[in-house]
Amino acid sequence: MKKKALDKDIPEEIEIYTDGCSLGNPGPGGYAVLIKNGEREIFLSGGEPFTTNNRMELISAIKGLAYFKEPKKIKVYTDSEYVLKGASIWYPKWKAKGFKTSEGKEIKNRDLWEILEKWLNFHKVTFIKVPAHSGHIENEKVDKLAKSEAMKWKKHS
Repeated sequence: MKKKALDKDIPEEIEIYTDGCSLGNPGPGGYAVLIKNGEREIFLSGGEPFTTNNRMELISAIKGLAYFKEPKKIKVYTDSEYVLKGASIWYPKWKAKGFKTSEGKEIKNRDLWEILEKWLNFHKVTFIKVPAHSGHIENEKVDKLAKSEAMKWKKHS
């Protein structure tokens, strides 16, 4: 993962666009993050050889938030209902129930949810839903980059 700017170059209110994908579910996966600073764009991306779409979606949000080492006010734009509802509605309930679903099953991706919680407590974060594949420019950029990252792993498998 490459950082293309210093934290001091970022304004106090940050916009982060995230996306993740897997080719097959599970399969090779990729994630992408776009951090917007006015007209300036910072991209972070990566992937894994065998993962799920939901894991890549969570990792993209984590990587975006973890980029900043000092607390910030951040708007996270995502097309993932899993991340959006998980972070704002489901996670507090899962935690209160010992990381179990309403059916009493272990939640999936607990390791990533716990990391995300750390960053949500560190920053002031607002999640905003972006419709997938609707022509939203920033969402399309991270979608394309996440798929490109997943394709790198597919070629090596």
